[in-house]
Amino acid sequence: MQSVTGKVENAAAVAKEKAESFKATDQEKAEKAAAITKEERQIAEERRKVKEYEAKIKLHETKAEIIQDKLLHNHPHHGRRRRRRPPPWP
Repeated sequence: MQSVTGKVENAAAVAKEKAESFKATDQEKAEKAAAITKEERQIAEERRKVKEYEAKIKLHETKAEIIQDKLLHNHPHHGRRRRRRPPPWP
């Protein structure tokens, strides 16, 4: 079961990505309204796409960090094995 903090961090990362996506869309609309030529409109659209992809990349990086932290905290020896004691009898 995933920890509560991991779920909260995932939800926060998704919300941040959506907010950045909406912000990019709003900026694109403003640039398109100010654009005079068709090429300027295309440039505005490409900028929006780049910003949305960057937001998605940040989301996946954040999720990877959360999973990595979870794995490190669940393994107390961090990959090292404990040596077994020999049995008490000869």
